[in-house]
Amino acid sequence: MKVNIEIDCTPLEARQFFGFPDVAPMQTAVMDKLQQQMMTNIEKMSPEALIQSWLTFDPKLAERFQDMFVTMAGLGSSRPNDKKK
Repeated sequence: MKVNIEIDCTPLEARQFFGFPDVAPMQTAVMDKLQQQMMTNIEKMSPEALIQSWLTFDPKLAERFQDMFVTMAGLGSSRPNDKKK
C-alpha cells in the first residue's frame, strides 16, 4: 500500500506547524551586522586608504615609491655600471 500526502504551505507555515522557532529576526540582525562589517572593510581597502597606510609606515617610503616609478618609466638616470666605456 502506498500513500502520498501533498501539503501546500509556505515555509513559515511549516515551521509554525512543527513548532520550530521563528529565526527571521535573528537572520536579519546577523545580516545587518555582516553588511556593516563588510562596508567598514571596504572603506579600509579603498586605494586612498591603502596608499595612506603604506606611506605612514615609513617616512621615506614616498620617496622610494617616486624613485621606483621614475625608474620603471625609464626616466631615471642610468646607474654607473650601465654606462658604456
